Amino acid sequence: MGYSGSMKIYTRTGDKGQTSLFGGARVSKNHGRVNAYGTLDELNSYLGICLSLSKKDSKLTSVSDWIENTQRNLFALGSWLASPEACANLARGMDAFPGARSSRTKLNDATIEALEKTIDEWESALQPMQSFILPGGHEVAAHMHFARTLCRRAERCGVELQQSGELVPELAIRYLNRLADALFVLARFINHTLATEETPWN
Repeated sequence: MGYSGSMKIYTRTGDKGQTSLFGGARVSKNHGRVNAYGTLDELNSYLGICLSLSKKDSKLTSVSDWIENTQRNLFALGSWLASPEACANLARGMDAFPGARSSRTKLNDATIEALEKTIDEWESALQPMQSFILPGGHEVAAHMHFARTLCRRAERCGVELQQSGELVPELAIRYLNRLADALFVLARFINHTLATEETPWN
């Protein structure tokens, strides 16, 4: 994110433990909604590490492209969770942010279908699992395994927020559930691509 010369990164408005949601509502920084989109930000930032590492190997060009696209999706998802109004719009079958550039804020069933297709493509290159495997292998794969755990935490935060009575789009939970699956398979695919053996749990 870039800032102009006249814009300061610090505002002092959060010094008493509160922050603003999209729309201006002030809430505690430990509010479930802040926790949910904050965990998405953590996942997105960690994927940035995965992206930097994957770009060091030309065999992972397609992986790098996929990671960057996923980061864009997570920004969109975070914008949903940061806005009760956006979640309400989605519940009414509207765009999250009417009038906004749809390529930045739109996720739909086709997004999940594309993710499932990618998972299937990666799995087709792999040997079927005969046992649980220990997270690890190549450095990039090991980081991807950790990203998976962050995604599961983001998913749990979304479910917890939903169960607290806050509006959370069902698509958001579905996407995070499928994304965690994808990150696991991707870690295995990276090990396969870079000829790195997995360690079975036995």
